[in-house]
Amino acid sequence: MKSIKYLAAAAALTVGAVAWAQDTFPSRPITIVVPYPAGGTSDNQVRMFKDELSKLLGQPVVVDNKPGASGAIGAQFVARAAADGHTLLYPNNGVVIAPLLNDKAGYDAIKDFKPVTQVTAVPMVLVTNKSVPGTNLSDFLKQARQVPNGLLYASAGTASYGHLASTRLGSMTGLKLQHVPYKGEANTTLAVRTGEVQMLLTTPSSAMMGQVREGHLNLLAVASEGPSPVVPGVPTINSVVPGFVAEVWFGLLAPAGTPDAVVNKINAAMRQVMANEELAKRLLPTGAQPRVSSPAELGGVMKREQSDWREIITKHNIKAD
Repeated sequence: MKSIKYLAAAAALTVGAVAWAQDTFPSRPITIVVPYPAGGTSDNQVRMFKDELSKLLGQPVVVDNKPGASGAIGAQFVARAAADGHTLLYPNNGVVIAPLLNDKAGYDAIKDFKPVTQVTAVPMVLVTNKSVPGTNLSDFLKQARQVPNGLLYASAGTASYGHLASTRLGSMTGLKLQHVPYKGEANTTLAVRTGEVQMLLTTPSSAMMGQVREGHLNLLAVASEGPSPVVPGVPTINSVVPGFVAEVWFGLLAPAGTPDAVVNKINAAMRQVMANEELAKRLLPTGAQPRVSSPAELGGVMKREQSDWREIITKHNIKAD
């Protein structure tokens, strides 16, 4: 009987602790660490939603840019912060990829963070130079497989997301591809337009989409799971190459050990923030769309990507610059 009473008392204390954590959070300003430079995609997205999040949670939301080491500096900072929900990380897929490329990244993407929610997703698109045969993805793949030495493709740098995703596409389709790394997305767009390279798998920047609209580039497909409002009417790579999806996601992570009640409170607030149609309209020209998830869903995405990218990095011996 005493043990039953003890268990009942312990359960009551646990419930009380959860309720207390949710009721008292946040008790001070919330800092969202962006592990990339100010003015970049991650930084701009946070600044689009932080004021509304602040209103819902009743505390100021402060953006703190901590760039460096492919996002590892900011990630380390948040991983070591107090697990109370007042310090969050706003990374993209790079938070999973960086430790796979560098064993000195200083954190484990799965063990050191607690997923809060995915916030947005930017699908990659496949574009080719106008001289490359194939007006649709199936024709392009058929023609490209016949090129003796393979096609040249651009990326924004060795071990960048575009490099990894293109390598995976080549592996899944049997294409011979030769990697040509550049510095930055703008240079890759210029390279594929001028014919220095024949192919580019990248996020749809406004400059690149302008080249498509003006007829300088062929837009063959989008790498989202299903049709994307970012590029309406464009077929998916997945429809021709089953299982191929390549999207840059952005999301919120908290330090491991953050109470579920706190995580759920932030998640609920973000669902309300990202349901705003005006915010969705502001995001669309940047190539992003709202993609709020449960903590478990984001955790699943991170684990799958860790496995998938580890396989690609190992198999193709990809090293960071």
